[in-house]
Amino acid sequence: MPIIGLTTDHGTNPSGTPNVSIPQAYVTALIAAGATPILVPSELLAASRRSLFAHLDGILFTGGGDIACERFSGLPHPRVNGVDESRDDLEFAFLDWAVSEGKPFLGICRGFQVVNAALGGTLFTHIPDQVPGAIKHDYFVPDWPRDYLAHTVSVDRGSHLAEVLGATEIRVNSRHHQGADKIAPSLKVVAHAPDGLVEGLELPGHPFGLAVQWHPEGLTDRPEAQRLFKAFVDACEVRTK
Repeated sequence: MPIIGLTTDHGTNPSGTPNVSIPQAYVTALIAAGATPILVPSELLAASRRSLFAHLDGILFTGGGDIACERFSGLPHPRVNGVDESRDDLEFAFLDWAVSEGKPFLGICRGFQVVNAALGGTLFTHIPDQVPGAIKHDYFVPDWPRDYLAHTVSVDRGSHLAEVLGATEIRVNSRHHQGADKIAPSLKVVAHAPDGLVEGLELPGHPFGLAVQWHPEGLTDRPEAQRLFKAFVDACEVRTK
């Protein structure tokens, strides 16, 4: 079973003890697709990061707080929150290595934004104030359930993402206040929300380099989400043979 690293958040448990964690849905989705998930703490020293990366068959860049604006020359905004410099450092390094070494990766929500920013793109730091005519994208819990289908996404026919999902239009959840602005030169836009905001990116010529702005791990009762995780795990499994 391929070993897939999942990037993690910092937080505290109810008693105030610091912890390293991610929502269980990511782990459950990967196990169901046939993978062995491994949580990757951001505190790893440089040598440890490189050693761990070498043992991974793929990387899942998960959701979480915002990326530091300095990473992509972003406009400061009071709604920027959850910045974690150590996580930014690790994820940008892991993405660079995954791209240069052809290791499969999947970016989800924040992970989608990491893929774009780390490869030279920029982000809107708060969509409602910076994208005229934008629809609502920030359906956060607890006000909205994680599986609330907020809007449609149109996927380009003939793209790798459309092939993986088995569809060119799907309904998705939406839990983000930032989004892709200028797209990194090496990436290809392959999906849009109804307001034109970019929702899907892929890295042409890479064995498996996809990123989506929605949260498929919260929609695993839907066949397109199941197909996305299965395709990712299958691509990682190829590296084990």
